[in-house]
Amino acid sequence: PLPLRRFLTSKDQFHEYLRAQGTPGSEEARQEDEEEEPASSDRTEPPAKRARSDEPLAEGESQEDAEEAGRGEKEPGERKRARGQNKSRPCMKPNHYEKSRLCPSVTQGCAEKCYFGARCRFLHDISEYMAVKPADLGQNCVLFATFGKCIYGVTCRFAQAHLGDGYQNIINMELAKQWEGKSLVRNNLPKDLQHRLRKKKFSFEKADEYLRRLGKPQDKGGKGNKTSGISTEGQEVSNCTAPEESPKDAPEHSVLPEEGEDPKAAALESPCTMDALESSPIKTMGPVTDEDIIKLRPCEKKKLEIQGKLYLAPLTTCGNLPFRRICKRFGADVTCGEMAVCTNLLQGQSSEWALLKRHHTEDVFGVQLEGAFPDTMTKCAELLNQTIEVDFVDINVGCPIDLVYKKGGGCALMTRSNKFEQIVRGMNSVLDVPLTVKIRTGVQEKINVAHKIIPKIREWGASMVTLHGRSREQRYTKVADWDYIAECAKIASPMPLFGNGDILSYEDANRAMQMGVSGIMIARQVTGGALIKPWIFTEIKEQRHWDISSSERFDILKDFTNYGLEHWGSDTQGVEKTRKFLLEWLSFLCRYIPVGLLEHLPQKINERPPYYMGRDYLETLMASQNVDDWIKISELLLGPVPTNFTFLPKHKANSYR
Repeated sequence: PLPLRRFLTSKDQFHEYLRAQGTPGSEEARQEDEEEEPASSDRTEPPAKRARSDEPLAEGESQEDAEEAGRGEKEPGERKRARGQNKSRPCMKPNHYEKSRLCPSVTQGCAEKCYFGARCRFLHDISEYMAVKPADLGQNCVLFATFGKCIYGVTCRFAQAHLGDGYQNIINMELAKQWEGKSLVRNNLPKDLQHRLRKKKFSFEKADEYLRRLGKPQDKGGKGNKTSGISTEGQEVSNCTAPEESPKDAPEHSVLPEEGEDPKAAALESPCTMDALESSPIKTMGPVTDEDIIKLRPCEKKKLEIQGKLYLAPLTTCGNLPFRRICKRFGADVTCGEMAVCTNLLQGQSSEWALLKRHHTEDVFGVQLEGAFPDTMTKCAELLNQTIEVDFVDINVGCPIDLVYKKGGGCALMTRSNKFEQIVRGMNSVLDVPLTVKIRTGVQEKINVAHKIIPKIREWGASMVTLHGRSREQRYTKVADWDYIAECAKIASPMPLFGNGDILSYEDANRAMQMGVSGIMIARQVTGGALIKPWIFTEIKEQRHWDISSSERFDILKDFTNYGLEHWGSDTQGVEKTRKFLLEWLSFLCRYIPVGLLEHLPQKINERPPYYMGRDYLETLMASQNVDDWIKISELLLGPVPTNFTFLPKHKANSYR
């Protein structure tokens, strides 16, 4: 579904039009060029964005070879297709765009209580700060207009809206009282908790008990059954968690009950249950009851009832709180925080704890954890269970990046079944909320293993599984295998299974739900269309294609920047952090093709469009994949960028200069 022919253009004409600021003259020139050269070869899709051919490859021929042969002789200056991440991209720190900063103690009105005293490297003289402060970016402060008070005072980049004589911070008392005592964002990291974590004084009673049982060697012996650093002296052994064994020594047993057999009966007759009965210190008489086998928890575990709901996936970098607020407004039912590394959370890192924050509008909210070992994952689960408010905790067993995979986390857990089991059982034993797991089809492209793992995950105690229909080797390329997802949904029953992959329209969502899944997860650039078009939730619920105008899309960006200023702050540091995440999001938004320009509906998620002109200048600007044009959009919303400002998106394939 490419744009209609009258909207197609060449790369040079596209950027010439944008450089001319969309003047009528440039538009007329473009139309004249179209009439003179209706079949120009310049209007074909640029090689870097040409969609992959669906034709079968010859034996021994790679996809890259086929693409190279298809495009003919390599043109001079043509770049090789960019893949992967920009690992060495520049990092703009606060001192890059603000040399002289005001001490926070002055902003908070307690300059005499500055912790550093004479050693403080920040300014304490407001007049001196105001002399070097960058110019204000606007006349309206979103914090002052919304809450009646801006906590950033004179450092706010919109301070003229709430500064009185003598740089006094004005407060709208009537509006401020309406918000007094209300918690808008939950799951913050208290200083006392951070101190206890850094000093290793937090108590992990339940996790330690589980790990002691896990670390005790089995009577039959086994390899790799000890957990490093855990004392096993004088502790009982639980046979429910098998020790690490080599594939040759691993016992073969059926995970699924035989056809016609009651799953509950099969669970009661499992070796784990019998061993638990034999080792129980309490001798019973008479029939065996549920109370004899299943110990009720002091706090019964909540149920996760989200079948049929729209689930916004945890999105690294872009799935921040302001973006989730945008998606909630458009109809997302379930939201999840960005992937958080369990070891960083256990160390009390503020940047990692920021990923757990929850806005009060997120009624069904979960957090996603990544880790490779049962000790850190179980302890982290107990930590979160005691300190934050969530509706579920998700384990990331789908992350394909090398940094995670080579340490044994993410997709690697699918090949480390013993560790995987210990993590799921351990986390489930310390959580009072449901535990979910997100997996891929497997590690290798043509070897699916999810159907073998899903029954085990159900047996280990997980409440739900989300399956991304691609392997680790596929990363985010090629189409998702929904036939395989449907097969796994039958195997997972009665445990809910959500499907994930290639959903960019309500037709895609309808086809996915017909596959027998319990619900759908909508994610990023090629696994779902939330980053390309966050209004996809509205389209699915209203069963229509929304031909959203450029002004409406710009209003969405404006709302995002307001939410960002609320969340990250309206001072220079907050403005630039909001700009950074806005630019990351724009690197995905530019892939959207307006419905009114498409030759056929709907847009396919794995197709890159050729260069096309929008129906107005703003629509054309939003279609640009040039970083400088994204920066131009950010300047329309957040004012001029600082001197020497640079930006590169996280993914190489998202832009060029």
